[in-house]
Amino acid sequence: MNVRYRVELSQAERDELTEMLGSGKNAARKLKRAQILLAADGGCRDEEIARTVSVSLSTVGRTRRRFVEGNLERALSEEPRPGAERKLTGKEEALLVATACAKPPAGCKRWTLTLLADTMVKLTDHNSLSGETVRRRLAENDLKPWRRDMWCIPHVDGEYVARMEDVLDLYAETQNPARPLVCFDETPIQLIGEVRQPVPAQPGQRERYDYEYRRNGTANLFVTFDPHRGWRNVKVTDRRAAVDYAHCMRDLVDVHYPDAACIRVVQDNLSIHKPGALYEAFAPAEARRILRRLEFHFTPKHASWLNMVECEITVLQRQCLGRRIDDPKRLRNEIAAWQKRRNKTRARIKWMFTTDKARTKLGRAYPATAKES
Repeated sequence: MNVRYRVELSQAERDELTEMLGSGKNAARKLKRAQILLAADGGCRDEEIARTVSVSLSTVGRTRRRFVEGNLERALSEEPRPGAERKLTGKEEALLVATACAKPPAGCKRWTLTLLADTMVKLTDHNSLSGETVRRRLAENDLKPWRRDMWCIPHVDGEYVARMEDVLDLYAETQNPARPLVCFDETPIQLIGEVRQPVPAQPGQRERYDYEYRRNGTANLFVTFDPHRGWRNVKVTDRRAAVDYAHCMRDLVDVHYPDAACIRVVQDNLSIHKPGALYEAFAPAEARRILRRLEFHFTPKHASWLNMVECEITVLQRQCLGRRIDDPKRLRNEIAAWQKRRNKTRARIKWMFTTDKARTKLGRAYPATAKES
């Protein structure tokens, strides 16, 4: 036993270390130090502890010393380790970050570690820099200049804000059977078949399917979602045309909400999402009859994420459509089964984004006049 650095844990410290070992959510080194401290508190000799925990005697002694001279936190944590002096000064690291965030040289698609290292050699007094040195400095600043994300960058103006807050206020309302709210959108799907029969799963082996597949055309899904009722309807069509959209609107009025005085429809700005589509599909009197009971609310351009039905389509893709389905009839049957199960449980979407949160989180994006008022 190491008499000089005698470990005596309090009951609270024992409980903390025992809980840490039971959770398994810490680094392996930290867990080994916890084992060392518990064993030392139990009166075990350093040789026995080193053998049991699979560490060196110096590690056991160092852990004891750091606990006695410091505290439990110091004994469990990493100490700064001596290493080579940083090759780049603070100003040079700032220059590296600025260079990595700038456009690459002419003829280069993107920055690479080698290209950045060579550029830094030209911009500084260093004779050479390794790609690893550049990588570490970039990692400290969470930079990966060789990667890019495609993103929709909206133009936030007064019209954007007005449409956004209009939709968010609708979501905040309570359910009103006389004026129901539905979210509407569509999504395409490829009909894909198997060339070779998949191999079923068995113990010790996952299901296997061939990389080769057969295309059987496409289909379109018109999805309607009532966020207050937890109800959805998916209509499978061969195409996505104004006439098909018009028939979906008539189904809303005559089939799904025959007793509603006004049906409010949240949708994006797709070209077929317009009142004129009903005049292309029906006689003027019929089109006007349907439109009298519809009230359209459009999401801002490049902001389809504000349409709650997008979340429902994601669930549909993940739970039902994320596989190969080659036949329209089978597609309809699978979607109908999914729809029936979701409607039976009245599954809802927990929408957290409100008008107040929009004004807080997107405050800088609001037009200047809107902020002042």
